Amino acid sequence: MKRIILLRHGQSQWNLENKFTGWTDIELTEQGRHEAAEAGQAMLKADILPDICFTSILKRAIATAHIALAECDRLWIPEHKDWHLNERHYGALQGLNKAETAEKYGAETVHQWRRSFDILPPLLTPDDPRYPGNDPRYSALSADELPLAESLQDTIARVRCCWEEIIIPGMRCNNVGLIAAHGNSLRGLAMMMQHLTAEEIVDVEIPTGKPWVFEVDERMRVIRQYYL
Repeated sequence: MKRIILLRHGQSQWNLENKFTGWTDIELTEQGRHEAAEAGQAMLKADILPDICFTSILKRAIATAHIALAECDRLWIPEHKDWHLNERHYGALQGLNKAETAEKYGAETVHQWRRSFDILPPLLTPDDPRYPGNDPRYSALSADELPLAESLQDTIARVRCCWEEIIIPGMRCNNVGLIAAHGNSLRGLAMMMQHLTAEEIVDVEIPTGKPWVFEVDERMRVIRQYYL
């Protein structure tokens, strides 16, 4: 039996300020760092110790992984960073306050942008300073790979690439994998592992800093799942 641990990053500064974050690279708050440390302590107490780690390339996920792994003395394990595990790209909403955006566009419209499966938020334009093509960490990506905005459906499609090409091969020689990422990218992984429908995944909420353990067989089929 193998275990895969999904860990949503701890509270970030923009979580605290109620802003759309997406691909914006924001630090953890002190509370977020505490949440990450508690996650590592929970893994240590349960004796579920990662031997391989996967993260996005956003520092709130990377820091969460490192803090948690330090708590259970596993900083030495192999680590794979992949942009496919990034948070959903919220397009032109990134950096805006959620409550103020709801007042401007209407609560129902913003709810659809946030919670629907296949509706896009307003798009960025390539000349916007927030366009990911301006960030050196994405310099190897083509224009087609750089999003102007993403729906949850789009996010799940790119997460599938990481699942099939990096995570599954990485788990073949390891027994416990830690995936430290974001609410929507982790929902994508949960959807694939649990074979959820589009309607079911929309209602899934993943708390910050709480290790979600999936016990799987050699073919990566879920046997059971639980939070630590």
